[in-house]
Amino acid sequence: MPADEHASMRALSDDQIQQFIRDGFVRIDRAFPRELADEARTILWRDTGCDPHDRATWAKPVIRLSGYKDAPFLKAERTPVLHAAFDQIVGEGRWRLGSLGFGGTFVVRFPHPDEPGDDGWHIDTSFAPDGGDPNERRANVRSRGRALLMLFLFSDVGPRDAPTRIRVGSHIDMARFLAPAGETGMSQTEMALDRMGVERPEALATGEAGTVYLCHPFLVHAGQRHQGTVPRFMAQPPLHPAEPIRLDRVDGNYSPVEIAIRQALQGAA
Repeated sequence: MPADEHASMRALSDDQIQQFIRDGFVRIDRAFPRELADEARTILWRDTGCDPHDRATWAKPVIRLSGYKDAPFLKAERTPVLHAAFDQIVGEGRWRLGSLGFGGTFVVRFPHPDEPGDDGWHIDTSFAPDGGDPNERRANVRSRGRALLMLFLFSDVGPRDAPTRIRVGSHIDMARFLAPAGETGMSQTEMALDRMGVERPEALATGEAGTVYLCHPFLVHAGQRHQGTVPRFMAQPPLHPAEPIRLDRVDGNYSPVEIAIRQALQGAA
C-alpha cells in the first residue's frame, strides 16, 4: 500500500493520464535511480552464469530469472514517483505490491543469431480458473488478479537492444475481445493474438536504465530478437489489485485503468 506521504504527490500530468487511457501505457523516465539498476544488474549477471566480459559465454538468446528479494530490486519498485503514479492510474488504496519480493520475471536478452522462441504477441494472463487447472492462467474483462503490467528497464535499451514491442491502443481491442467471455475469461491458447491490434501503430519500450513503462493489463506486446551488442535486462513485475477492478462503481470514481475498459466497451476508439 502506498505511504501517506505519497498520497498528495502527482507523478503524472493530466496529458499523461489521458495518454494512458488512449494508448494503453505511459513511460516514466528516471522512475528509479540508475545506481539501483547497476547494483541489480550485477546480481542478475551472476545468476545468468554468464561473464559480462566474455561473449563466448552468451550461449543463449534469452535467459529468464525470478524470485528476487535483494535491496536494489525492492527499492526500485518502491520509489515515491512510482507509488504516486500507481495512485493516479489504479487509485489510492486499490493496489498492492507482491508480498514475496520483486515479482514477475526478469528477461535477459543477449545478442545471438538464434531466434528467441518467445516473441509472439500476447497479453499477460493473471489468474487460474476457480476449481480448474492452476497452470491454466487466464485473463478476463475485469483483469482479475492484475492492475498493471510494468516494464522495468535495468539496462539502457535502444531500438536494436530487443526492446519490447507494443501495439499502441491494443488494450481497447483486447477489452472488447474479452468481454463476451465474462468472468471466466480466456487462456492464452484461446486468445490467438497474432492479429489483435495489427493495424495499430507499434511502439518500442526503449529508454535509459531506471525507466519504467506502466501498461494497461490488456496491452498487446511482444519480445524480439536482440540485434545490438550489449545484453538487455528488463523485468515484468505485475502490480496487483488490492480490490477488484470495477466497471460499475456507484460513486463513478473510476480509475484510468477502468475508464479505458469502459470506453472500449462503450465503443469509443
